[in-house]
Amino acid sequence: MKINPIDGDILSVLTLNLRFGLADDGPNSWHYRKRAFPVFFKEHRFDFISLQEANDFQIDFLTEILPEYNFIGKSSPAPLFWQDNIIFYKKKWQCLHFEHFFLSPTPEIPSRYRKSRWARQCTLGVFKNDDHMLICLNTHFDFDTSVQIESAKIIMRRLSQQPSNIPVILVGDFNATPCCPCYMIFTGDSKDPKIKGPYLKSVFQKPYPGTHHGFKGTTNGDHIDWILYRGKITPKDCRVIHDTTEGIYLSDHFPLYAVFRWD
Repeated sequence: MKINPIDGDILSVLTLNLRFGLADDGPNSWHYRKRAFPVFFKEHRFDFISLQEANDFQIDFLTEILPEYNFIGKSSPAPLFWQDNIIFYKKKWQCLHFEHFFLSPTPEIPSRYRKSRWARQCTLGVFKNDDHMLICLNTHFDFDTSVQIESAKIIMRRLSQQPSNIPVILVGDFNATPCCPCYMIFTGDSKDPKIKGPYLKSVFQKPYPGTHHGFKGTTNGDHIDWILYRGKITPKDCRVIHDTTEGIYLSDHFPLYAVFRWD
């Protein structure tokens, strides 16, 4: 379907693990991949674009090619911490408030859990347009299951501090599939009495489509990139974009998007 962020009747979001620009990926390195992004974003336009694992020079490049958008979650310099950016269509949306916190015992300072390989983070924004409000979160989880569980709890506690009547969209690379414990914390299936709702649900259903392909283009990988939501919005369409752009895969993950209607 053709997506236009100017359309006030729909809400659209895309998420992509960008693959950090300092990685030595040979022919898939950022130096070669970046020329595909202007073409991709000319063809695919969204209200919100959420990127994980970005270095600052990658975000600087995207800032240049996306002049109709504003960014939250930007930081410099790289590569001390990857960024989790939320990019929003500024002609339609205004950011009223945003938070950037670490998934650690001390979220307000750069830090990590002992079992976490890197300092994982989350960006939260509260947005408003003429008719609606939205809370959007973008994150990137670690590989360790216990760290994933604690990270999900941190995000749910942060959400509990926000008005429960505002719709929420949570996206990111969770390095976990929907059968994992952290997913169940978000959806309320963990039965943990300390985790209070309202809970979230996925726009994708079983069998969950693969989202990680390692630059190979295979579509049977794990579903580790999620789009979760709650509140008075209803998914109208969702898709994992398997196509190349200019013969190039944007990342070792596929982009995925969802389109919602307001209830």
